[in-house]
Amino acid sequence: MNQPVEKERKFFGHPWQLSSLFQIELWERFSFYGMQGILLIYLYYQTTEGGLGIDKAAAGGIVGTYGGSVYLSTILGGWLADRLWGAERTLFYAGMMVMAGHIVLALIPGVAGLFCGLVLIALGSGGVKAAAGSMVGSLYESEELRPLRDAGFSIFYISINIGGFLGPLLTGLLQSNLGFHYGFGAAAVGMALGLLQYAYGRKALPPTPAPFPLPAGKGKAAAAAAAGVVAVLLAAVWSGWLNLDNFSTLLLAAVILAALVYFVRLLGGSGVEAQNKRHITAYIPLFAAICIFWALWFQVFTAVTVYFDETADRSIGSFTIPVAWKDSLQSLWVILFSGLMAAMWTKMGRKQPKTPLKFALSVIVLGVSYWCFVPFITSGTVMPLAVFALVILGITIAELLISPISLSLTTKIAPPHFKTQMVALTFLAFSLGFTLGGRLFKEYFTAENAAAFYRLIGTVGLAAGMVLLVLVPVLNRLLEGVD
Repeated sequence: MNQPVEKERKFFGHPWQLSSLFQIELWERFSFYGMQGILLIYLYYQTTEGGLGIDKAAAGGIVGTYGGSVYLSTILGGWLADRLWGAERTLFYAGMMVMAGHIVLALIPGVAGLFCGLVLIALGSGGVKAAAGSMVGSLYESEELRPLRDAGFSIFYISINIGGFLGPLLTGLLQSNLGFHYGFGAAAVGMALGLLQYAYGRKALPPTPAPFPLPAGKGKAAAAAAAGVVAVLLAAVWSGWLNLDNFSTLLLAAVILAALVYFVRLLGGSGVEAQNKRHITAYIPLFAAICIFWALWFQVFTAVTVYFDETADRSIGSFTIPVAWKDSLQSLWVILFSGLMAAMWTKMGRKQPKTPLKFALSVIVLGVSYWCFVPFITSGTVMPLAVFALVILGITIAELLISPISLSLTTKIAPPHFKTQMVALTFLAFSLGFTLGGRLFKEYFTAENAAAFYRLIGTVGLAAGMVLLVLVPVLNRLLEGVD
């Protein structure tokens, strides 16, 4: 007698393996945003308060450089997944590196612990970002599951923001009551939990060998080249040629050069059809808009953090809201509104705004949100918490108008043989924006004249949005045929 076939386990109707990826991404984002929520104030708080006592402007530059490095390292993570380890092993090793970085931040005090910890976290987070999305996609290769791909990525995106919501809540409480290093330690514990859960379920994941493995014998050469690069960087740091003051400038130059190389390859490549080149030409101003958006959005981690820390009334009765909870608020808004906006686009169908218009509206909404700070700062009036929450909502709506849509656009316009490069190009836009945002804060922000800084970033957002609005008809024609 035949035994009944056991039904495949499901996770909200999706392959059960999605839960393993969901959990490691949730805990990776828990650790990342938990640390990010207290990083800036750790840098500029005085040593008597547990911080490093770094100047605010320099601290903002460091945070921007770190954020830019995370997105730049996704290119390295993608290369390791494609040519050496495959996505699954890259994801696991990268998660271990993130955990190691948080342990270093928790246990090693001073600038040495800061530098080593941030380098490890940036490299690890880049690997996680590059490999996780590829792993999610690999679960939906069959004809039966392919229609569920977008919904699977939506569930995966929710995990990011659940982690982003919970991380700052815990690290903020620990930092306020016990100290910064306890907050960093909590981020390490969160990542350890994610790795344990992932290790338990990784055997059930589909095999993902490197799709374009290095030829035999080339692995040692690649390892030697990597060791040489590390040696050069260590020598540059040791000699003082590379330091915290000039690293952001060098990183900015490297990212711009990398982006130019990508565009030259895409527009000059013989394997790229004329239609694809037309779409990529339209993407150039949109790429610039993405860079500007993230440079301005980044000020949530800098100028808005300073305002919430030093100016906002964070008291509710006898309880003082930790500074890091500001980032939990933003993640909460994303969780609540991302589904609503996705449903709205679905209902509107082909009547929804085209991508260039969404980009223009995004930058305009961001600029208006920053202008909301100006009347409160100039009048000396403290912004009520309810108003502050609504301003953060405005910034979140702006993010939802551009962040998921930019990734979607690049997958649509990518030439068949350059899909990975196009995704990498979008990550370069994020890297360029974060690095530029750190430079912007470092060069123009002063606590004594914060209103001028908000006027500046608000005006840049409005101006960039208006320019893009003028270009919308042209860009729509160039993008004709893109679904």
